[in-house]
Amino acid sequence: MGLADIQAAIAVAEVAAERAAGSVQLIAVSKVQPAERVLDVLNAGWRLFGENYVQEAAGKWPDWRGAFPDVAVHMIGPLQTNKAKQAVELFEAIHTLDRPSLATKLAGLAQARGTSPELFIQVNIGSEPQKAGVLPEGADEFIASCRGMDLPVVGLMCIPPEGETSMPHFTALGEIAARNGLSGLSMGMSGDFEAAIAAGATHVRVGSAIFGARAYA
Repeated sequence: MGLADIQAAIAVAEVAAERAAGSVQLIAVSKVQPAERVLDVLNAGWRLFGENYVQEAAGKWPDWRGAFPDVAVHMIGPLQTNKAKQAVELFEAIHTLDRPSLATKLAGLAQARGTSPELFIQVNIGSEPQKAGVLPEGADEFIASCRGMDLPVVGLMCIPPEGETSMPHFTALGEIAARNGLSGLSMGMSGDFEAAIAAGATHVRVGSAIFGARAYA
């Protein structure tokens, strides 16, 4: 597959879900991809990318932004509190706000800078002990707490448990978002983005299906 194939599949899924054309944003996940593959997608006109690691993003995107000033890069991996300052300078959105200490740090940075990336709260939708994210039963309280700090929370993000049907988890995330008046739903990856779109996803995160398999060192 490639970028055009994924774009076409998203368009089909939007129609099937009776969603407006273009209502789903595709985040091209460029983490650990060779520079030439990312540049191919940039040169094809794509402008929304996702990165998992602050250091990796810092090593490539500042230069590429010079050539592609309209690009937007979203942080979709776990964010250490000590990397938050660098992250708010690098990314247009952070999808992994998952704990009070990070919220407090981001609020302080937002106050100092007078601006903040858009924020998605990560919900551990399957209540998996090894996974980051706010537990579903604590999500309402955490959302309210973040709003109390004037953080620009625009939506929720989740990664359903591996090996389970994604749809019930996507539906549950949508219900939490709806009752808290949040419109953004960052959910769905290469294997399940059509189901995510059917459940109301506004952002889907697709990497290897666009760029090819990653070559981890």
